[in-house]
Amino acid sequence: MDNEKVYAMSLAKLYSCLVNKATRKGRTEAEVKEVMEWLMGYSPEEIDRLVQEDISYGDFFRKAPMMNPRRKMITGSICGIKLDSIEDPLMQDIRYLDKLIDELAKGKSMEKIKR
Repeated sequence: MDNEKVYAMSLAKLYSCLVNKATRKGRTEAEVKEVMEWLMGYSPEEIDRLVQEDISYGDFFRKAPMMNPRRKMITGSICGIKLDSIEDPLMQDIRYLDKLIDELAKGKSMEKIKR
């Protein structure tokens, strides 16, 4: 999929997909927010507000209060693509979140997810 299409997608729509993925596997929405807080610096209240405002997914990442410098420790693949081979920094950050939510859904402890 074209990066610009991903960036233009609705945060509200993608957020519900992330939450559904985690909750189907017995995790909670609060844990999804905790992962987002660790990765991007948003508080749970800020996430709720931004979902209601329905900003784009790209802007959600662009306006993040503080991307965690330890996110570079996230390794592996998402959708068959190695995270460290993604050249676009914004897409790489989006894929980091995808990877963290996958780990959450697979039952990894929050301590290990947060590295």
